[in-house]
Amino acid sequence: MSARTPSPQDNVDSAEVAQFDRQAALWWDATGPFRMLHKIGPVRLAYIREAAIQHFARPAAGRNPLAGLSCVDIGCGGGLISEPLTRLGARVTGIDPAPRNIAAATAHAEAGGLEIDYRNVTTEDLQTAGDTFDIVVCLEVIEHVPAPAEFVGLLRALLKPGGLLIMSTLNRTAKSFALAIVGAEYVLRWLPTGTHDWNRFVTPDELKTYFLSAGLEGFSASGMIYSPIADRWRLSDDTGVNYLARAAAPRLRN
Repeated sequence: MSARTPSPQDNVDSAEVAQFDRQAALWWDATGPFRMLHKIGPVRLAYIREAAIQHFARPAAGRNPLAGLSCVDIGCGGGLISEPLTRLGARVTGIDPAPRNIAAATAHAEAGGLEIDYRNVTTEDLQTAGDTFDIVVCLEVIEHVPAPAEFVGLLRALLKPGGLLIMSTLNRTAKSFALAIVGAEYVLRWLPTGTHDWNRFVTPDELKTYFLSAGLEGFSASGMIYSPIADRWRLSDDTGVNYLARAAAPRLRN
């Protein structure tokens, strides 16, 4: 783990970073403020797994379908996705601008015997260092950054030729305001009040435009919806609130 202080030029919101930094010790409490990330984790992981298997033509059977692939988890928090990706065989780097998040993630991975390269750096730092990866995963982050189009360009720069970018975020709709802001934060208290700013939510069409402008190909999006009866999340054609998206960098041509 390397520690640093984000520069003013980094595409991060210091207030957002400070809020998550204060809650860092609670990442692995499945009943705490991040409980919905624990609930949504399986459907997000399944999406990433299937997208990678399909894109890299990997066999679906076996415990380590991502073996040999390098992956970076942007805004990794406490490592809720970094750890299962490591168990699927990927060589995972997790980055986060909040130092306490990285400390919590590192401690949890070490306690579980997992080797994950956690770094207290920003996306800009990785780009400056020239680091590239087969898979870039960025979940529930873009709605927290000041310049989303520029941010997608930074993520694109981290992809190897033919690499896969997978993101998740929230759509900017009346439905998402009712469910993700009013319902989740103020009524059900699933998330701390002020976790999200609805004005920063990104529509699928906007995200597609950012992807295409960054030179990515094959954009697709899938919705995620929560079933209160089953108490679980599942993939859906409904992208009105939460959704996942993916696209790829062009492959090298002979």
